[in-house]
Amino acid sequence: MKIILTKSVPDLGDKGDVVEVASGYARNYLIPKKFAVKASDGALKQAEAMRVAHEDTKRRAFDEAQILADALAGTRVVVAARAGDAGNLFGSIGVGDIAAAIMKFTGVEIDRKIIQIDGPIREIGLHEIALKPHAEIQVAVTLDVIPA
Repeated sequence: MKIILTKSVPDLGDKGDVVEVASGYARNYLIPKKFAVKASDGALKQAEAMRVAHEDTKRRAFDEAQILADALAGTRVVVAARAGDAGNLFGSIGVGDIAAAIMKFTGVEIDRKIIQIDGPIREIGLHEIALKPHAEIQVAVTLDVIPA
């Protein structure tokens, strides 16, 4: 059975793709769950419009991520935190603190979800922080933790 995907389905296709699947799979799963519609002439035209819109959205997201990566590449961000004599922090620095510091030093607002750290930072010094604004783009920012 020929169907048009209304949502992206893993191992099958993206939104707007026209695919051939078993009729039982289409009737019993894809169409009732609103993942697909039956392919007709009008639906094929609509599918092409959905596919173009989906590609445009993906391209815009990639472009925005690239602009963000270019703005932050090689940036050094300083965070002051209370620390003991041995250089250990009283507390820790997490993704929220890092996002606030990037906003303060660069003026670029980033989502906390794109910050990739192994765990909270608990020591004074330089730390490499990976930002992943898109699945295909990753940028490194240097975080300089100094005693307050």
